[in-house]
Amino acid sequence: MFIVVCYDVSDDKRRRKLHQKLKNFGEPVQYSVFECLLNDGQFQRLKQIIAHLVDPQEDKVRYYNLCHACQKLIEVINGEVTREEALILV
Repeated sequence: MFIVVCYDVSDDKRRRKLHQKLKNFGEPVQYSVFECLLNDGQFQRLKQIIAHLVDPQEDKVRYYNLCHACQKLIEVINGEVTREEALILV
């Protein structure tokens, strides 16, 4: 799955912890935006970790699951889009 995670976390300490944890799952493409290539288990684990780090009363997190066709429509200026690598069977 190609997941884009966007967050708005008000507390500096929580925001730093969240950023560090997200680096284990994907690539930061902007300050509070990550692109992640995950399987279902990894995605569920990511959501659990984030749920424990953020304050649901103050912080906001959004997950965008992009289909393969949508990924091809992503456009960027000054950077590269995280792409799913093709599986090659020999």
